[in-house]
Amino acid sequence: MDCSSREPPPKALIRSDIWFPDGNIVLIADCAAFKVHRGQLERHSDVFHDLFSIPQPPDESLVDGSPWVELYDRPSDLYHLLIALYDGLYFVNDVAVDFAVVSSVLRLSTKYFIEHLRKRCIARLARDWPTSLAEWDRREDDLTHTLGYYGPLKILPHPILIIQLALELNLDAFLPSAFYDLSRYSPSKVFAGTRGPPPIFSTEGDPRGQRVRLSDKYLCQTFVGRECAQMYIHTFLEVELRARHPSAYCLNAGRSNAVHCSESFYFIHLNTLRSVGGIAAGRDADPLYTLLQALQMLERTDFSDGVSECGLKLCPTCKADFTEVVKKARLGVWELIPEWFGLGRQISVEDID
Repeated sequence: MDCSSREPPPKALIRSDIWFPDGNIVLIADCAAFKVHRGQLERHSDVFHDLFSIPQPPDESLVDGSPWVELYDRPSDLYHLLIALYDGLYFVNDVAVDFAVVSSVLRLSTKYFIEHLRKRCIARLARDWPTSLAEWDRREDDLTHTLGYYGPLKILPHPILIIQLALELNLDAFLPSAFYDLSRYSPSKVFAGTRGPPPIFSTEGDPRGQRVRLSDKYLCQTFVGRECAQMYIHTFLEVELRARHPSAYCLNAGRSNAVHCSESFYFIHLNTLRSVGGIAAGRDADPLYTLLQALQMLERTDFSDGVSECGLKLCPTCKADFTEVVKKARLGVWELIPEWFGLGRQISVEDID
């Protein structure tokens, strides 16, 4: 940031649509210019207050009759920050328009210590990139159509963009869910990366957004985590479902229907294998989803016994025992995610300063 330069402002400035006729200071980022009110920025940020208090040289050139300050920020970031400061409806109930807005405002509200905007951005990200299993399940349920279609790409930003933002701003709490989400993509798609938000100003480069890829280090961590997730499901199937015996207190034991519980566990095992084997495309490295499917089979009534549709014929005791096993396994998965992806301990959003 430069308030005291005697050099003239950059030539060929692009006047943004944030240009107040009664503004008293011009902010310049790259070649984009914003005419705003000094007091409006100072009341929200001590950084701006200190910046504007630096004495101006007497022969300073003006822009549209006002002093100017050059900020070394992305023009798009500055644009979204200024809109958020001027327009109280930009964040309604902590919901911003899209990821481009959230990431820009978060980046600069962190830099300029504008705490109320930073908190809103973090609250918004926390809903889509949870730090608890209960919130993850809520997220996945919200993203699943009533007909069973799952479509996060139509709603959420690519997880690589969240990983990039979290690493840039030390938001470690969002990394486990972002890496886990990314690991559910095919390796080729993980390697290919994604495009960042398109810029607002033509001087910022590719109008489609810059291609964003993970470094070799984080690619490796993603693939290792994916392998760990796949191995977890393999182990669970072998230990908890393959030839699983009924509970010691099985209510069917010693009766004519004694085989019902064993047959039901075999059926759950077989259908879970089919699911992770490709029928549920893209979910082979998603143990939280796979385990939830196994749990949901206990309540389904759309199976066939060759004559009609029915549910599994598990006795209440065996059903309760297996339910506890699956719930414990899902909690175990959530706690293991940071370790799988080389991220250290699990962090909650409350831990973010």
